[in-house]
Amino acid sequence: MIKKNKYFKIPPPLVSEQRTNPLTLDLFIIETGEIEVEQGTIWGSENKLEKYLLVYCTKGNGFVVIEGEQISVSNDQFFIIPKGISFKFYSVLDINSRLLIAYFDGWKAMRLGKEFSLVRNLIPSVNNMVANREMLFDEIFNNLSKGFHDENMQYVNFCFGHLLATFIYANRTMEDVAAEANPVVNRAINYLNKSISKKLSLTQLANEVGYSPTYLTTIFKKETNYSPISYFSHLKILKACEYLDYTNMKVKEISFSLGYTDPYYFTKDFTKRMGLSPRNYRNRAT
Repeated sequence: MIKKNKYFKIPPPLVSEQRTNPLTLDLFIIETGEIEVEQGTIWGSENKLEKYLLVYCTKGNGFVVIEGEQISVSNDQFFIIPKGISFKFYSVLDINSRLLIAYFDGWKAMRLGKEFSLVRNLIPSVNNMVANREMLFDEIFNNLSKGFHDENMQYVNFCFGHLLATFIYANRTMEDVAAEANPVVNRAINYLNKSISKKLSLTQLANEVGYSPTYLTTIFKKETNYSPISYFSHLKILKACEYLDYTNMKVKEISFSLGYTDPYYFTKDFTKRMGLSPRNYRNRAT
């Protein structure tokens, strides 16, 4: 379930006006708001986006799939999806994810495209002038609630330009960007994604990345808050949710496709993590 706590969609005729207005044509908002993605829920677009999308995670954890690459996303991380690309965001199974989002367009967006689609960490700091991005989002929301007249839209788009800059140029603000993710953890996650259909042990994973199981577990938990095998199980259950939502595969077929040798154990694992059996999960809408 996707809950829209605050949401504003600019009427299409006004979007057309922004595309030609000299004060807004370079960068303008099309939709923006705060959404909550319920635990275990998938949010995204099956079709390629016709505009750019900024997503800032302020609460929770999940995974974003961009052009087939799956990347973990957690609190105080953001990503920007370029126009012409589809994506899916999977909220983890134990907490809802709160996201601040903005769909936007303009020729500046095209020029800045090389900076997009990266998941980055942000370190909030009272000493950083652009650390309070939520305040900038609120300023945009508050003004959109006053209406879509010309001067208001111009002000909102100028505010958005400032907001977007605090994300894509975060590395210019010194203490605002966390260190890059541990390359060992990245290799491990990439291998887990590629092995989603297999039954994998911690020893096998550790051998693959060239480190001891103990060391790998320590750095993996530090980076993701999960042990490698628990993280792998989450990936499998999220993939199972996708199969249940978007295919007609039987539960037994799904379990075998995800490396479970016993459909009963798969159902038990799914129910433990999701709070619903696979069958009840598939039928929850009805």
